[in-house]
Amino acid sequence: QVQLVESGGGLVQPGGSLRLSCAASGINFRLAFMGWYRQAPGKERESVAAFSFGALANYADSVKGRFTISRDSAKNTMYLQMNSLKPEDTAVYYCRVGVQWGQGIQVTVSS
Repeated sequence: QVQLVESGGGLVQPGGSLRLSCAASGINFRLAFMGWYRQAPGKERESVAAFSFGALANYADSVKGRFTISRDSAKNTMYLQMNSLKPEDTAVYYCRVGVQWGQGIQVTVSS
């Protein structure tokens, strides 16, 4: 019954912005760990941004200052605002809530 539905990906030029959404159902959103991960071709899946204890955000060094993770508990939705996108940000992005994963959504940064 746990479902995570991602949306908001697509193709964007370098320097552009995208906002990813992850809508959750069937899980206690207030108590669950949550974060965003990505996997580029030929690379291991890596953590991009996640909430730590106290709802403070952790970010990978590669995205600090450019990405912002947020959540709306009333809507059971988590977001990833991505600004100043670079070609190296190209990957499939996955949201994670608890031990559940979203379906993955493609983000392509290219001219």
